[in-house]
Amino acid sequence: MATYKKRGYKPNTKEEQQASVEDNSTTAEVFNTLDEGAGKTEAWVARNQKYIFIIIGIAALIILGYLAYEEFIQEPREAEAANEMFQAQQYFDTALESTAASDSLYNLALTGGQGKYGFEDIIDNYGGTKAGNLARYYAGMAYLHTNQYQNAIDRLDDFKSDDEILAPLAKGGIGDAFMQLGQPEEALVYYEEAAKMRDNNFTTPRFLLKAAITAITLGEGESAEDYLNRIKNEFPDSPEANKVSVYLGQAEAMKQ
Repeated sequence: MATYKKRGYKPNTKEEQQASVEDNSTTAEVFNTLDEGAGKTEAWVARNQKYIFIIIGIAALIILGYLAYEEFIQEPREAEAANEMFQAQQYFDTALESTAASDSLYNLALTGGQGKYGFEDIIDNYGGTKAGNLARYYAGMAYLHTNQYQNAIDRLDDFKSDDEILAPLAKGGIGDAFMQLGQPEEALVYYEEAAKMRDNNFTTPRFLLKAAITAITLGEGESAEDYLNRIKNEFPDSPEANKVSVYLGQAEAMKQ
């Protein structure tokens, strides 16, 4: 058992002297071990100094290369892609507002006009940019409006976004395409996903209603009722809420 020793204490007995010697020896061994470990580390660093500097240099080059790529290549490409897509977006927006010749406007948006790229050109030439990704959404919607449903599915499926509105609209657009292709089972899956993706007053009731109507088409009255009640209870001020009573009656009648 360890005992407290006053400062200046000197061992008197042989046993105490021996214990003191052993304590000093143990302490010396610990410091010797630490010195040996430090010496080995220094020796390893000295032997491998060349390789360490090479590794550090490579890491620095990678970081500097990435920063240079972002500043001098990616950012200018982003700006260039956005500028090139401006005319295609103009065609698309005009087509949405137009009741006549909208198909030709959507086609111009897709293929380009006035010496400017269309959405497909943007995808091909600037696919890795934000504008290139957004072009997939616009192209998908343009295909949907011109009855090219498989192309719409392909482009909208490639579109990736966390946007509150565009993400569910793209997913719901795929549902619309499947519905037009006569595949309501697949359409219902995408309507359900679109309704779940975000919780807002625009896209959520919109796709809940589409899911309910599709469920009624498939004879799934109970599911349709659940969707419609969600609109009624959670989104009473939405335009879709005005249509709930009609479809709710149909869904309830299917259960009788």
